[in-house]
Amino acid sequence: MTDLELRPPSPVRRPPLPTGPLRPLPSRRTPWQALHTAVLRIDAATPAEQRDRAIDVLRALAIAGVVLGHWLVSGVVLQAGGHLVGDSPLGHLPGLAPVTWILQPLAVFFLVGGRVSARSYATAQARGIGYRPWLGRRLARLLRPATAFALTWGLVWLGLVLAGTAHETIHTLMWLAYSPLWFLAVYALLIAATPLVHKAGARIAVAACLVVAVLDASRVLFADSGWPDTLRLLNIPAGWLVPYCLGAVWAAGGFTRRRPAVALLLGGGGAMAALILWGGYPASMVGVPGSTLSNLSPPTLAAVAFGLAQTGAALLLRGPLRRAVTAPASTGPATAPRSRATPTQFLWAAVALLNLSAVTVFLWHQTAMLTTTVIPLGLGHTFPGLHTSPDSLAWIAARFGWIAFFVVVLLVLATAFRDREGARGLRAIINQ
Repeated sequence: MTDLELRPPSPVRRPPLPTGPLRPLPSRRTPWQALHTAVLRIDAATPAEQRDRAIDVLRALAIAGVVLGHWLVSGVVLQAGGHLVGDSPLGHLPGLAPVTWILQPLAVFFLVGGRVSARSYATAQARGIGYRPWLGRRLARLLRPATAFALTWGLVWLGLVLAGTAHETIHTLMWLAYSPLWFLAVYALLIAATPLVHKAGARIAVAACLVVAVLDASRVLFADSGWPDTLRLLNIPAGWLVPYCLGAVWAAGGFTRRRPAVALLLGGGGAMAALILWGGYPASMVGVPGSTLSNLSPPTLAAVAFGLAQTGAALLLRGPLRRAVTAPASTGPATAPRSRATPTQFLWAAVALLNLSAVTVFLWHQTAMLTTTVIPLGLGHTFPGLHTSPDSLAWIAARFGWIAFFVVVLLVLATAFRDREGARGLRAIINQ
């Protein structure tokens, strides 16, 4: 038998030690420093010299107003039989109707949409891009997030049916969840009409106002007939075509002076007040359960007048809004790059982030409210302002307490689905 020989391991060769001065290790950034860096990068990637930031602020305000308005006036009540039904504090507290004049800013969204689409179409024409490719790209930004949303809620509906959920509950959840889709359908239709709006925006706006007025008059003159209500469905595209056309006029160089904006604000506001006081129109600018007439479904002449007033107010606020999100340029000698963002830059970053996910936020905000409502029920808990009847100011106060939970859930949903809106560039800006 041979002997085993244990040999010592061969020496490990180590690299020579550096002879030059040692470089200090880079310090790790704190979360607060990373936040400042991200805000500064967003500000640098969207310079105020290359875009009118007032447009983005107006769109962000419109989206925020719609979201907050829906959360405050859309209640889900747990009935004695264990099923859910929809309700609204506006049906119990009519004195809250003037609040809807702030929380129904859809005309501002269509105004901004008309301006952006008209400028985009003009730019495409200048570059030799045809109508079909331009329209395809514009609609894809709506259809991608809308398709993901519709398919997700389709699976939820299937699960509820298979689980034997009460029909009333399914109807309530589906109605509230899918309600944002009507807006996108109208918006897509108006985008398709942008070439016509671009050529004759002012004339089309006047014609659309007349259509709404005539159809509203038919409801009064032929009250005993059923056809006016069916025909008034044309008010849906016609009513929102008015601010959309005014946005195209704005894109073409209109509204450079304050006088037209003041006329829209005062004329629209005065016409709305007259129609409410003497025309029999409701004061609420959103639908109220149990009301025989809604200013929103479809839009009435009062809603169109309200939209004109909102348009005038938005045009007058362009300057202040632009200054609110634009940090003053440094006028002194060149200095080192900033490491801390200013409050103005933080505000602009919030506006930019909301604009990048505007469609996603709009589609999923009711889902955030419904998710927060349903989860406690699954755990056997009910809470005021979440499952109770919205028939008192106490409900309103409790509802405000739930807004923070709605926001958190909405942030999770927006993060999960934002890539469907084409917001991938945001990640590159922040992480570069």
